[in-house]
Amino acid sequence: MKGRTDVTITAATEARRPHRPRADALRNRERIVTAAREIFVEYGPDAPLDEIARRAGIGNATLYRHFADRSALVHAVVVYVMGRVGDMAERSVTEEGDPFAALRRFAHAAIDERIGALCPMLSSAFDRTDPTLEAGRTRLEVAVEGLMERARRAGRLRTDVAVGDLMVALSQLTRPLPGTCCLDMDRFARRHLQLYLDGLEAPARSELPGSAATLEDLRGAVG
Repeated sequence: MKGRTDVTITAATEARRPHRPRADALRNRERIVTAAREIFVEYGPDAPLDEIARRAGIGNATLYRHFADRSALVHAVVVYVMGRVGDMAERSVTEEGDPFAALRRFAHAAIDERIGALCPMLSSAFDRTDPTLEAGRTRLEVAVEGLMERARRAGRLRTDVAVGDLMVALSQLTRPLPGTCCLDMDRFARRHLQLYLDGLEAPARSELPGSAATLEDLRGAVG
């Protein structure tokens, strides 16, 4: 009887433990999100899901086990990219002694992530109030504002720009021109980003029209 009781207790204990995805399931999910990001950058958010599965090296059934529909996958990609860009901002602060060099490093890393591809995915049907998305966005905003404030205090960043100005530039530089096929878009993006960063550095060579763009301005523009 004692043996059977032990088995029963063990089974009950296992049932109460929180379910943890298997390592292979986590790897598949990561492969799907990474492949989806690449496909969305190349073809937009309406790209075929079977092409995403093919590039991830998994079957369609596996994709749908992880993401019930396109909306769930798009959400995961947005959160993933936002997290990666937030990581880049935080690493730039800790690994670069020069404040403007840290800002420059972050900006170049962010365009390599092609964050402009997120913009078409933030459609009116996208839930911008989702807690996971809100947490990632807040973390990114705090990290980038910290980068810019650090450079501003050091006298390296002009005082009439804000986080929104930088994020608009990073978004626009990573989106292909309409009606064109820029096969070497990355080269142009890095070149023009360098021109933009030169314009951010203090002392300013001109007076900017209007007021600095804040992140609240950007949220109002897409809301």
